[in-house]
Amino acid sequence: MLPLYKMNSFWCLLEELQLLLGRVGLSDQEVKILEQKFPYYTRLSDKHKREFRKKLQVILTTKSFVGRAGLRVVTQEMKLLIGATIVMVTFRWTDLRLPHFSKILIYPDTYYSTISKQYHRGEVNPKHGIIVMSWSCFLNGMGNENDGINLGIHEVAHALKLENQIYYNGESEFFNPEVYDSFQKLSYTEIVKINAGMLTVFRSTAGLDNDEFFAVALETFFEKPHEFFDYNPVLYGILVRLMRQDPRVWIRS
Repeated sequence: MLPLYKMNSFWCLLEELQLLLGRVGLSDQEVKILEQKFPYYTRLSDKHKREFRKKLQVILTTKSFVGRAGLRVVTQEMKLLIGATIVMVTFRWTDLRLPHFSKILIYPDTYYSTISKQYHRGEVNPKHGIIVMSWSCFLNGMGNENDGINLGIHEVAHALKLENQIYYNGESEFFNPEVYDSFQKLSYTEIVKINAGMLTVFRSTAGLDNDEFFAVALETFFEKPHEFFDYNPVLYGILVRLMRQDPRVWIRS
């Protein structure tokens, strides 16, 4: 008999196949949105663009996108750009789709949390399998792709790190353990430097804890790869191995 996590993975893949059979592919208008508004996609080869679109179809058909706080209509563009961000971060894992996080909540702007008693731009709730984003903050993050601040990447990074630790969905422990251990060790050094007020390539919130450092590191990795590499080529190289991709290849200095 198959272990439980493999059985869960099998049923998830079967469900995806059934859903994809009902979706022919991205429409011309959807592809146009990617070409115009998602630079990562435009820099891919034709082969990788096909792979990107195929994976994006899976994301769009297996996750629900729900508006909150007056956001009555979640447009296809919202779904495409948030979904494309998930694909970008997980791109070099062919079958990785973050199944635990099946629901994306979208607020029009920053929102007040009755739990933390604070205003948020976004968050990840592993208990309920939810990724939450402010649409205005998401767009601001995409508006400047070179400042190392990108809400979409940040929240997907949190979900990715958590998914790696969830053992019952067939997708756990996809990080190379040796590479991830090396990243953790170097992260500690960077967190100490940040909290000591030393100049680094990372913004100050990366010093809060390991989870925040990982999320900010991925924002910097995708948006400021050359600056990241110049600052700490060893740490950058470890992230290249961990994420299985090198943004410097498609972002010119």
